[in-house]
Amino acid sequence: MALALCAMSHSPLLSLNEPRSEVRARVDVAREEARAFVTAYEPDLVVVIGPDHYNGFFYDLMPPFCIGTAATSIGDYDTVAGPLPVEHDTALAMAGAVLDAEVDVAVSERMKVDHGLVQPLEFLFGSFHRCPPVIPVFINGVAVPLGPARRARLLGDAIGGFAAGLDRRVLLLASGGLSHDPPVPQLASATPEVAEGLIDGRNPTPEARAARQERVIVAGQRFAEDPTTLQDLNPEWDQLVLDTLVSGRLADVDRWTNAWFQEQAGNSSHEVRTWIAAYAALAAAGPYEVGTRFYEPIREWIAGFAVTTATPTAGQAHLAMARAHSTTTGA
Repeated sequence: MALALCAMSHSPLLSLNEPRSEVRARVDVAREEARAFVTAYEPDLVVVIGPDHYNGFFYDLMPPFCIGTAATSIGDYDTVAGPLPVEHDTALAMAGAVLDAEVDVAVSERMKVDHGLVQPLEFLFGSFHRCPPVIPVFINGVAVPLGPARRARLLGDAIGGFAAGLDRRVLLLASGGLSHDPPVPQLASATPEVAEGLIDGRNPTPEARAARQERVIVAGQRFAEDPTTLQDLNPEWDQLVLDTLVSGRLADVDRWTNAWFQEQAGNSSHEVRTWIAAYAALAAAGPYEVGTRFYEPIREWIAGFAVTTATPTAGQAHLAMARAHSTTTGA
């Protein structure tokens, strides 16, 4: 048994809106550190935990959590479309273990995933076609009503308990957040046409998808010039979240309310639930140590952008040996 964690923000604008060169350089260094960490760890199974942005999950049936036993990328925002290498039977067994732990979770044999789940896979492995087998886990982070953040912690507990029982090198990969309020429509205030898209907007035309992408690009550009156009990023809140997770004070999450998320960090800050679940899963293996911890507020990407890596304290020696081997062999 071995577990490791990589958590990183995603953004639909990562390759579309360019921040200042020095900001991009710092982001690139942090992401390359994460890639090196994952390469040295050599996972043979990736549990990737991400949200959706009304591309795969809609209000016609919106689960709080869903485990994909098969999944396909829709290919939005410069990500690649196609089937993910999902390990069906292991995903099904994980769903059973989560239910046995008394956490309600849906199962999908035809999960559709967007950039929120695919982007980190493509970066860390070059392509999801070349990554190890995966188990995709969806956590709703945009569609109200939302359950308490504590439920994401309990989901992570259950996933970690299952993963820790496998004779595998499992990478827990979280994607989302941090403070984050992009122009995602809200059902309560949507026009009838927009509301219909939130309820059942599957398979939009290429023209509709391109128009949606252009709206987000323009919103990011305007936000970078004038932070009053959207709810501003909140670095203080972001650092509090990071401090809580990297220090292992996961019980603190149980006091975090949905209203606090929204007031402090925007409607889409609920994507941090993916990080909560991943860190709770890692904690199933005992105390952990954080390697990379990077943070930068980037308005061009409408995100408090962060990258972290971590392993159980007992796993540090294994990772150090793997890095030494990689250096010696030039791999």
